[in-house]
Amino acid sequence: MKPALSPEALEIVAQRFRALGDPTRLALLQALFARERTVQDLCGVAGSSQANTSKHLALLLACGLVARRRVGVHVYYRIADASLEQLCRLVCGSLAERHASVRASLAGLAS
Repeated sequence: MKPALSPEALEIVAQRFRALGDPTRLALLQALFARERTVQDLCGVAGSSQANTSKHLALLLACGLVARRRVGVHVYYRIADASLEQLCRLVCGSLAERHASVRASLAGLAS
């Protein structure tokens, strides 16, 4: 059995889960799973302004979920924690299965 997390570690975990609680940030992360991208690329994904996208990315960066690197005038963002994609697949996969089950049940009722 793994030892319990310290209060400080639990706060970091809670911050990360709060960061994942926003649909715009989830869309940004989903785009970053494929490859690193610039803020300008991610504006289109998020459907928001550069300032708003940058605000979301700053929060993800502060939580340690993304990392960045500067190349000239461009800043590239990438996923910093490899386990993040596994977590998102697990949650999204579970949700997709549940929705498929509900749709099948509703289709059975309609027949």
